[in-house]
Amino acid sequence: MCGRYALAVQPEDVEAEFSMIRIEWFPPRYNIAPTQPILIVRAERGERRPALVRWGLIPSWTKDLAAMPLLFNARSESAAEKPAFRGPYRHRRCLIPATGFYEWQKGANGRKQPFYLQPASGGVIAFAGLWDEWADDKGNVIDTATILTTAANRELAPIHERMPVVVPHAQYDLWLGLDVDRGAKAGQVLLPPPDGTFEAIPIGAAVNSFRNDEPAIQARVEPVAEAPPKPPRSRKPEPPDDKDQLKLL
Repeated sequence: MCGRYALAVQPEDVEAEFSMIRIEWFPPRYNIAPTQPILIVRAERGERRPALVRWGLIPSWTKDLAAMPLLFNARSESAAEKPAFRGPYRHRRCLIPATGFYEWQKGANGRKQPFYLQPASGGVIAFAGLWDEWADDKGNVIDTATILTTAANRELAPIHERMPVVVPHAQYDLWLGLDVDRGAKAGQVLLPPPDGTFEAIPIGAAVNSFRNDEPAIQARVEPVAEAPPKPPRSRKPEPPDDKDQLKLL
């Protein structure tokens, strides 16, 4: 599951990674949360094009917006069949640029330790995403997106069981449907990334609030040690059974 991520670079870094024309300016973001605007890369007129959309997919057929859950993640294993995602999966796949994401490890005592998962090699990576276009009854149009998740790889599994699908650079066009090899299947992308892709950094609780959006939230901290389990309460010794004991006459 991916409920927070970062894109802390300059626009020219994204342009270089995705070989795109000049994109709309946006500031570095360190704590992007659902419902906020996010940058995606999608196919338009046979090219990669950037767009700003809302994080949290609204299917185009939605009638009652208030009744829809916040679809900021979608399981990659079932996205092609689920009603909310199957249309976008076929026709509206996208890349979501990122420089890392956050996950919370739940301890035995219920305390959650946040981690920042950053690419071991640095730079910009791309999550696999889906986007859709929704219009209200007044004709107002909004584009939205969701991040596809997969089973965690070995390095992330101790922290959380799910993680974002990371699209390798060589498969950007395959995922976007721009690949010249029409026989290739987009589903080839939907695999856990190789071990060693990310470095897990324990961080402080400031990331828990989306209002904290500065580099300091990614600073390494010592993980909070869990309190050792309390020993079982000792029972009071029962008085000895003296019925068989010698008695003085």
